Amino acid sequence: MSKYLLDKFLYTVDRDPKLVEQHRNGRFITLRLTSSMYHRFHAPYDFRIEKVTFIHGDTWNVNPITLKRIERLFCKNERAVIRTRLGSGDALTLVPVAAILVASIRLHFLDVVLNSQTEGALQFPCDVNVGKGEELGWFEHGSTIIVLTPDRFEFCDNVREGARIKAGQPLLRKP
Repeated sequence: MSKYLLDKFLYTVDRDPKLVEQHRNGRFITLRLTSSMYHRFHAPYDFRIEKVTFIHGDTWNVNPITLKRIERLFCKNERAVIRTRLGSGDALTLVPVAAILVASIRLHFLDVVLNSQTEGALQFPCDVNVGKGEELGWFEHGSTIIVLTPDRFEFCDNVREGARIKAGQPLLRKP
């Protein structure tokens, strides 16, 4: 993602430039969950969740056709920026993105439904330790999760464009 897109995508209420810097020149993967798939998402690594920022927005469909038609769609749709820290100190950021028919993101570690009706605080400080494979939350239909990693991480061999990644399959490795 270019600096402009990364800034827009990770835009948070506090406009923390440190978050963008942590992922500049890093890697990312877009994991699309279609309506016929499993709608839950899990921790790809052991980490501590530090903060969640909910960003209000649209709920465009996230299918390939719409992604080609709507410029910067992931920067426009509702999303939750989940900031985590690995035991090594590295930042790993997960961004569940809402879409049409979904429009809500549920996280086990927050007692709130994140959607267009969410009022009050849009930033939720956290201090939650999560183990690799632990369920983090779910969508009510299908949607997308974008995973941002530092440049030191690599995606596993099974992670490639168009591949189906099943729950429990490896996603990341630190060489």
